[in-house]
Amino acid sequence: MDRYPPIADHGLVGDLQTAALVSSGGTVDWWCTPRFDSPSVFASLLDSEHGGHCRLAVDGLDGQVSVRQLYLSDTAILVTRFMGPGGVGEVADFMPPVDSPVPTDRHRLIRVVRVMRGSLPFTFTCRPRFDYGRVPHTLDVTDGHAAVLRGPGTDLHVQSTVGAPLRADGADVTARFTLGTGEAAAFVLTSAGAGAAAPDLPALPGIAEDVEKCRRFWLSWLRSCTYHGRWQDMVNRSAITLKLLTYAPTGAPIAAATMGLPEQVGGERNWDYRYTWIRDGSLSVSALTDLGFETEAYAFRRWLRDRVEAGGTASGDPLQIMYRVDGDPHLGEEVLDHLEGYRGSRPVRAGNAAVDQLQLDIYGEASDALTVGGDIGAVRGWKALSGVLDWLADNWDRPDEGIWETRGGRQDFTYSRLMTWVAFDRGIRSATRFSRPADTARWTAVRDKVFQQIVERGWHEKRRAFVQHFDTDVLDASLLLMPRVGFLSPRDPDWISTLDAMDDELVSDSLVYRYDPAASPDGLRGSEGTFNLCSFFYVEALARSGRLHQARYAFDKMLTYANHVGLFAEEIGPSGEQLGNFPQAFTHLALVTAAMALDEELGRDTTGADAGTAARPPDIQGLTVPNDPSTEATADD
Repeated sequence: MDRYPPIADHGLVGDLQTAALVSSGGTVDWWCTPRFDSPSVFASLLDSEHGGHCRLAVDGLDGQVSVRQLYLSDTAILVTRFMGPGGVGEVADFMPPVDSPVPTDRHRLIRVVRVMRGSLPFTFTCRPRFDYGRVPHTLDVTDGHAAVLRGPGTDLHVQSTVGAPLRADGADVTARFTLGTGEAAAFVLTSAGAGAAAPDLPALPGIAEDVEKCRRFWLSWLRSCTYHGRWQDMVNRSAITLKLLTYAPTGAPIAAATMGLPEQVGGERNWDYRYTWIRDGSLSVSALTDLGFETEAYAFRRWLRDRVEAGGTASGDPLQIMYRVDGDPHLGEEVLDHLEGYRGSRPVRAGNAAVDQLQLDIYGEASDALTVGGDIGAVRGWKALSGVLDWLADNWDRPDEGIWETRGGRQDFTYSRLMTWVAFDRGIRSATRFSRPADTARWTAVRDKVFQQIVERGWHEKRRAFVQHFDTDVLDASLLLMPRVGFLSPRDPDWISTLDAMDDELVSDSLVYRYDPAASPDGLRGSEGTFNLCSFFYVEALARSGRLHQARYAFDKMLTYANHVGLFAEEIGPSGEQLGNFPQAFTHLALVTAAMALDEELGRDTTGADAGTAARPPDIQGLTVPNDPSTEATADD
């Protein structure tokens, strides 16, 4: 199955309305246009033969060329370097940002190739497969430097500055050329609506200006970042990734750039993550605000408030768990049987049937996001939020599918109750702060009932831990958020014993499983890797509970699982491989919050934890060094 590069073997480029993945071999093997959730033009990541790709790489020197990939510092310009016996060259991939409230169907993916030493032969091939590879396309080579490949509703214009002509290869195009020291060329791929006028032919001086504009855009955007801590490079990369995965016209972030990448290679846990989850987006608001990106935080709150006001969900509930980036609630799931899936991982699904699930936790995350800033004090926003809380007061005590979108039936999930408590807590505070009309007496009564239910039924006395739902003793890593949302102190004895139980059962060398599917069936076959989101939440929980040595060691180890350009997929497999959709915004969000929590707690520490030693170092020939009691929280804290 070497036809498929590892999931982690990619960098991400994008223009804030769509994004593409570029492998370290110089292949664009994922691009959907004109939006993140549009049908693909390149999808060889899901079917190497029929998905489509665009390759620009050194030609004919297999096994003799070493490849390195990096980002131009603090930008979204991806550089793939080729070093061979004949010379050194590189390809720079980027998309000019379209940071506009107006959607467009015209997007440019620019590929610049140059040689710094010696000379190297290159091959360019463009083989699009429109609509997930379901329909054929036609080719029109207009001259040696331009061609247009026409699919259903979308044209892909290919233009080059190389001396060698673009040639037809069936309905695709290719070019072969050699560059010497100091020479450069560019290929520009422009997607546009069917029949749109062709772009002007590119020239290298104009391309150089595009590169510089792109570089300045990202450097200027990062100036708003207020984080200046120990992990500046990783936080900056995560912030840029979150920005790349946000649809600029609406401010809605998607969960990941891809669909169908497996949680278990060869398995069926393959989902479409190119949509906006209420939960993911809401949890990003605090992180973006803390980083100083107020504009992005406000844009999502505005999008979220619009969803609350619009209603119109299929179930009749005030909100559904996810939407398309423009707020459309309809995203039915279909199986693409003609695609073999990544390394044979089938089925390949487009759309997401989980949209119809009841997940009551989203009301807590939404309420928390909407009350981070002062804009909820506006009459329109408050009316919408108070109406949601009135509905929740009638509906909070229902079993649901829970945060992990299990397909094994509804339960009384503890995390769902926890976030219901958050919803009423934040609503009551806002009503008081802004002196807004609300049935706060009822909200308070419901909030207190939820609290009692969690501590009485969500707590398992024998396990001395809060558990996944009321009828199980299974642990669940979503509850790592209990201290963060203010339900209890990070040094509460019940929390410390819960954290200890998770440490013993869900944690493997700093990596954290969401839950044990064998102990709590989720309606799906197979297993999954550890969940990166939970691993970073674990770091934050350790730090807040006073276990700074352990927290920093776990964080440093987690960073070693990032790919070569600092990106994370959804999960980590048994051999350290990245699994699931890529890159995952939720993971990068959690990395940011973990880094900020660690910085804050290390800044308060007076015990020397900042020296970076580990409270729980690896076993050496069976010898375990005990925790340092001076820095560990106890039940008496």
